[in-house]
Amino acid sequence: MEGMTLNIQSLIMASILVLIALFFSAWQKLKLEKDIIVGTLRAVIQLTAVGFILNYIFSLDNWLFTTLMMIFMVYNASRIAGKRGKGIEKSGLIAFVSIGVAAGVTLAILVGVGAIKYIPSEVIPVSGMVIGNAMVAVGLCFRQMKQQFSDRAQEVEIKLSLGASEKMASMYIIRDSIRLAMQPTIDSMKTLGIVSLPGMMTGLILAGTPPIKAIQYQIMVTFMLTATVSISTFMAGYIAYRNFFNEQRQLKL
Repeated sequence: MEGMTLNIQSLIMASILVLIALFFSAWQKLKLEKDIIVGTLRAVIQLTAVGFILNYIFSLDNWLFTTLMMIFMVYNASRIAGKRGKGIEKSGLIAFVSIGVAAGVTLAILVGVGAIKYIPSEVIPVSGMVIGNAMVAVGLCFRQMKQQFSDRAQEVEIKLSLGASEKMASMYIIRDSIRLAMQPTIDSMKTLGIVSLPGMMTGLILAGTPPIKAIQYQIMVTFMLTATVSISTFMAGYIAYRNFFNEQRQLKL
């Protein structure tokens, strides 16, 4: 089976598709034209730069550079997720620890069972998927937690006044935040192959990989994303809730 071919000329012509988004934005006066253009240019520049960097790292095949690249990815993901937790003390650090631990555990298991090898051409692409999904989940967890503490402040204060610990008073909020953050991943699992064909599976098929083999890889990806999202949101939720209380065990908003 021959893989799909794409040259520079075809890619440039495909950029016409962006004009569709620009047309709808201008037609409906959404005022997104600037964001679409900037986003498109940034995507092209960033992906091109990453392509050259990955090409260099792949050629080195050095575990140290591979690890440093992963740490850099976790750092950037934690910065973005931390912005969702603006107002939560040290949200960036919490995100870094949560995403880093989740990605580390998941990758260690995958390497340990022989699903992937600890080489840049395998670890870095898998890390990108793992870290990206953890970033989104942690951001959702932070946002839901802030909203819940604001909406249910009186309930939390009543529990505190009755002698409950900060953790006991926050338990429902922590669980709701983790549940909401995990829900998109769980919903995606339910619709795989019925509603959508995931990106990795589609990419492998377009590259010429037999569908059955591509499905096996996608099942592995589904398992690893579920594990990463659950670990990262669990850690983020149970670390972040403490920052909603002061030293006197009082709720602060």
